[in-house]
Amino acid sequence: MVLLYVFGAVALINCAYYLLFSKFSFLKPTEKVVSVKDPVSLIVCAKNEAENLKKHIPLWQQQDYPEYQIILINDASIDDTLEVMESFAENDPRIQIVNVRNNEAFWGNKKYALTLGLKRSVNTRLIFTDADCYPASNKWLEKMATKFTDQKQLLLGYGAYEKQPGLLNKLIRFETLMTAVQYFSYAEAGIPYMGVGRNLAYTSTLYYENNGFMSHIKVPSGDDDLFVNEAATKDNVELCVEPEAFTYSIPKKKFSSWIKQKKRHYSTAKLYKIKHRFLLGAYYIFNLLFWLLGAATLFTEFWILGLVIMFIRVAFQYLIIGYAAKKLKAKDLIPFILFFELFLIFTQLSIFISNRGEKTPRWK
Repeated sequence: MVLLYVFGAVALINCAYYLLFSKFSFLKPTEKVVSVKDPVSLIVCAKNEAENLKKHIPLWQQQDYPEYQIILINDASIDDTLEVMESFAENDPRIQIVNVRNNEAFWGNKKYALTLGLKRSVNTRLIFTDADCYPASNKWLEKMATKFTDQKQLLLGYGAYEKQPGLLNKLIRFETLMTAVQYFSYAEAGIPYMGVGRNLAYTSTLYYENNGFMSHIKVPSGDDDLFVNEAATKDNVELCVEPEAFTYSIPKKKFSSWIKQKKRHYSTAKLYKIKHRFLLGAYYIFNLLFWLLGAATLFTEFWILGLVIMFIRVAFQYLIIGYAAKKLKAKDLIPFILFFELFLIFTQLSIFISNRGEKTPRWK
């Protein structure tokens, strides 16, 4: 009977997290009319991205926004990245190129490259994406930029992955969905802790007030989530989750490549503020305990009650995550929620174990 009580308590904590996630799932969109559109700077750091730039620069140029600057940063590429940038800049005065060469102190450091790019901005409001990302529409910049106010200086957007055939594609998109549900929900609850560089915006004022990336400049990754973790407050963050404001990129094709990418992303989480590490760690631990204890109760005389508890928790999960999936244009993932949750729990456990003692991979 003690096992059942413990299982029930764990399931209750699980539901409490999903109740937190409902802050995003049931968030009603707010469309504000802005008559004055302040100029913005779009900043893209590229390393060996010649082919992606050929496809995506035209989409950035076609944004329906009255005044914006495009800052393209060539981060010591060894392919034709710089040449591609220059070919577009010849016919578009909005494009400014920052050519970064490696130096001994900041070898292969994306934050160093971004810092140089930021200094070229003539506008206070900055919007960031990656070279392998493309906007969902020509309204992307407008949707993001009009979220800025004097108080809201940090905007969290959604960086999605293309829907393609295959189980791995669904797994990657589900993991991206769950990550977004968490950081959007925490932000709505007044506890912002991260954002993704595929779709992120903040003001240069906020950047300089927080001394840029200096507190973690030696950490190769985390130009997005570590900056947000440090600079975000309950008052200065706004969400931008309209479908027209999504960005998309092509996910990894091989499981090993995706795992390598995730190991790099997870390695920065240990540098989050203590309260964020606690909340995120507790969510993972109680998810793991739910399934372990749930399986154990099935081998006791109270297995029917165990099934009832499991059903209630899973129904709550499907309701909350299902609504979020629809909002983020990923409703095809809803039937796979349980399967992918279980898979991710043990995948994250293996990544956590393998990451211990490893050096953080460099930006490539």
